[in-house]
This record gives sequence, structure tokens and C-alpha cells, in this order.
Amino acid sequence: MYSTIITSTELMANLGTPGWRVFDCRFSLADTAAGARAYAAGHIPGAVYVNLDQDLSGPPRTDHGRHPLPSPDSLVALFSRLGIDETTQVVVYDDARGAIAARMWWLLRYMGHSAVAVLDGGWQAYLAAGGQPSSAAVDAPEVTTFKGQPDASRVVLLDAVPAVSQLVDAREPARYAGQQEPIDPVAGHIPGAINRCWQLNVSESGFLPQETLAASWREVLGTAPDADTVHYCGSGVTACHNVLAQVAAGFPMPRLYCGSWSEWCRDASRPVASR
Repeated sequence: MYSTIITSTELMANLGTPGWRVFDCRFSLADTAAGARAYAAGHIPGAVYVNLDQDLSGPPRTDHGRHPLPSPDSLVALFSRLGIDETTQVVVYDDARGAIAARMWWLLRYMGHSAVAVLDGGWQAYLAAGGQPSSAAVDAPEVTTFKGQPDASRVVLLDAVPAVSQLVDAREPARYAGQQEPIDPVAGHIPGAINRCWQLNVSESGFLPQETLAASWREVLGTAPDADTVHYCGSGVTACHNVLAQVAAGFPMPRLYCGSWSEWCRDASRPVASR
């Protein structure tokens, strides 16, 4: 079973294997239709396209950020429609070093499905390894009955954030410091949060080796991250990349504040820090 990261070589050896499902999560915040266009132009054979806005986010329910957490019922319906059951090995990929694919990885893990891995290096690594692109239409998966249940302990809601002892902000340092804010109406970060940009998890070719990731996390946090560590970002997407990296480094599965900065900064009564 692959539960964190999978290489292109490992994936290509299993393309067409019964019980394996591949999903293309390419997406651009600047052009929300770009991922679907890229998928139509070429994708991993058999891969099904999944959209961040339409599939991996839901109407505001528990949180009110830019990419709210879908309800458990909607996730059960989605994963059933995508042909995922308890025996399925899922592989997800994008072209942004896992920044979007990690969101689907996290949602499946949140719903109790452990056999899900992000393609190391994504679409680019697949092509570099000799993988052949396909522009052929992919038949809709055979609908299954997804039986996963949400693990509510892995989610932190707005009012619980101030009590978090180890809060990690996954955004770029300039956004964390309040020096710039290209998306949300207020610049800065949640007081007490430590900055560890998600991009530190990867090189140009893919995720850093496990021992390097582990050393990096200890250096930034001053301690090893534990299951109570809480990650956030702008809207609960790239924070999932830090969650994945923490697990890939050999540490416990942490928690996610999905509402993230886009929810926190909407409330004028919430304090804002900058430096």
C-alpha cells in the first residue's frame, strides 16, 4: 500500500492494475479552467480529472474560507462516484509539486482511506520518467459504495485556534509577515503561528528525502511535530501539503485548520500579527 508518496516508476509499473485509480488534480487559482484544459490536452492514461473548486471544496458549513471543507456526505458521494472503495489504491497528481493533489490526499485520509499517495514530482516527473501522455477520453469509473467515515479529531475550527500550542502557517514568508497579500483582504498571520512555507517540502524534482524533511521540521519548530500540530494556509489547500510532508517525514498525522487565513482575517475581532 502507498499512503504518502509514490514515484513515477512505481506508478507506471501499476497503470492498469485492478483496484488502482489515478486522479488528475491540476488547477490554477488565476485561471480556474486551466486544469481541465491541461487534462484534455494530455493526462496520465486512465486518470480522471478532479476539480479543486467543484469537487474538493464545498459550501461553507464548518468553516468559511475560500475553499471550505466538503461535508462528509458529499465526500462519500464524490468518492463513490469516482469508483473508490476500501480496496482501492488511489494516486493523485498535479503540476504544482503536489500543492493541489495534497488536498485530495488529505480529504481521503480524513475520511479514513489510507491507501492514497501523491505522485512525487507530479505531471512533470511522469513525463521526465518516460511516461506517455494520453488525450483519450476516460470512461466514468464504475460507481462504488465508499464506506469511509470522517475523523473529526483531525479538523480544528475557528474558535479553537487560539488555544492551539503548535500552529504552522504554510504560506510564503512575505504573506506570513504581512509584507504582501495578493488574495485576502488583510495581510499578516494568526498570532503565535510559526511560518514554514509548503515549498520547503520539495525540490524541483519532487519531495525531499524523509530524513531531510524530518530535520527541516525539527529545525523550524524547535521540536518534532506531533499529532496536535495544526496547519493552515490561505484557504486550507497548501496546508495539506505540510500535513503530507509531516507524515512522509515519519511524524504523526497532524490536524488542519481548513478555514485558514481567509476565514480568520474576515472577522475584524480576530487579532492579526505581522513582522
